[in-house]
Amino acid sequence: MESSQAATIIGTAAATCTTIAFVPQIQRILKTGGNDVSYAMLALYLMGVSLWLAYGLVIGALALTIANGLSIVFVSTCIVLKMMKGRAKID
Repeated sequence: MESSQAATIIGTAAATCTTIAFVPQIQRILKTGGNDVSYAMLALYLMGVSLWLAYGLVIGALALTIANGLSIVFVSTCIVLKMMKGRAKID
C-alpha cells in the first residue's frame, strides 16, 4: 500500500471516530440536561473543529472537511440542547 493511500485511510478513520464521538454527548445532554458538560469545553472544541475545517478546505482534504463540518453540527447541537435544557429548568 502506498503511503499516501495509507495516510488517507488513517485520516478518514480518525476523522470518523472524532466526529461520531459527539453522538453519545448529544444523547447524554438529552437525558441529563448537560450539567456535566461545560460551555468552555464545547466552545473550545467548536473553535478547534472550525479551524480543522478551514485547514481541510485550504489543503483540499475532502474527508477532513466533511468530518469537521459534521463535528461542527454535532457540537453546535450540544450547545443548543444544553442551552434549551438550562432554560427549561429556569422556567
